[in-house]
Amino acid sequence: QEDFSLPISPNLSANRDELVPGKIVETLRLGRLVPEVYVYRDLIDALGRYGGYREGDWDNPAVNGDSDTYYVFPYDWRRDNVENARILVTRIERLKESLRRPDLRFNVIAHSMGGLIARYAAMYGTSDLPQVGLPIQPTWNGAQHIEKIVMLGVPNEGSADAFATMLYGYSITEGLRRRVPLLNKLTAEDALTFPALFQLLPHRAATKFLNENLEVVQLNLYDPKVWREYGWGVVNDPEFRRKYANRKSATGETQGETALRELDDYFKAGLERAQRFHEALDIPLAGDPPVTMLAVGGDCEETLDAPVLLKDKDGRWVTLIRPRELRVGGKKRFSKRQVTEAMYAPGDGRVTRRSLLGENLTANSTSNGLRSPLTLSYAVFGCDLHGQLQRNKMLQDNTLTALVSEVMR
Repeated sequence: QEDFSLPISPNLSANRDELVPGKIVETLRLGRLVPEVYVYRDLIDALGRYGGYREGDWDNPAVNGDSDTYYVFPYDWRRDNVENARILVTRIERLKESLRRPDLRFNVIAHSMGGLIARYAAMYGTSDLPQVGLPIQPTWNGAQHIEKIVMLGVPNEGSADAFATMLYGYSITEGLRRRVPLLNKLTAEDALTFPALFQLLPHRAATKFLNENLEVVQLNLYDPKVWREYGWGVVNDPEFRRKYANRKSATGETQGETALRELDDYFKAGLERAQRFHEALDIPLAGDPPVTMLAVGGDCEETLDAPVLLKDKDGRWVTLIRPRELRVGGKKRFSKRQVTEAMYAPGDGRVTRRSLLGENLTANSTSNGLRSPLTLSYAVFGCDLHGQLQRNKMLQDNTLTALVSEVMR
């Protein structure tokens, strides 16, 4: 198993390792006993076979690389989304210089977190997030490079599934976890080190928890004290903290309380950065944006929306991310079906329909009747899991239609 963990320090931008992004994953083979998982190959094939596109080279674009050409942008999905947005804009600027087309604007097909990167790139260009307390105002500096953003399963208001990953890790072979436990590639310890995962947490307006009566409880996910109160994440796990404090420095000395202070400062910095990132994307837009945005997603899979908070017999908090029958004092209070209906919402298994449309964000009016403050020009849904949206033929067709047609705002 590879170590995906990044270094930890309160200086988030300095937490780097030697891993660099290569090509995006077209297919993935996990072992001889497991069939290939097709990630982006079907979508890439559709671009060529049905859309008439060819792949271009960022560094050596062809003479006609400014038309009917797609460029794949791989990025380090562990790192800060603003950083990756700045890299995207910089690469596009260099590509336009190579093509001698300063007027060129690109259409972006973005899956999952890639859509957040694309949106930030369009809204703020290469600008960093303002410090806490300073106003945030979109400049749309990236709109000179981006014409449309087609968002495939993008968590525009975050994902409760990302919260679950912070608590328990994530398996890329979710359905095979019990039979093939070694394929659980991403541990909660790994997840803690990824700034990007903090930025996938539910936004303030979309954060939702339930108590033992299935009533909504309002909590501030940006506050480390809340995480500490409920014992969320390895950062608050006594065993993990003990091991972390016993780590050796470069000189062979045990770091002790110094290491724990650094760990807690890092966690606080990650949550603060996530809050500013969410605020930057959630800011109300005045009028129609200069970039056309379209949503493509799934809305018929049960998707975690509201974890349940309970206390066990010893008075310790338990957080449910999977439904079960609820009993109080030995008596059944809610059936598993009732709990499921309260915890889950329509989506693609990871991103709810509401999150893709941004329904819980500060509302802007739209001219086409879509309930979304993102001023979407178009939205279409299918019945697929998050990692399979790009393989759905109907959704592929809608994506290609959006690319080659003039969609009215």
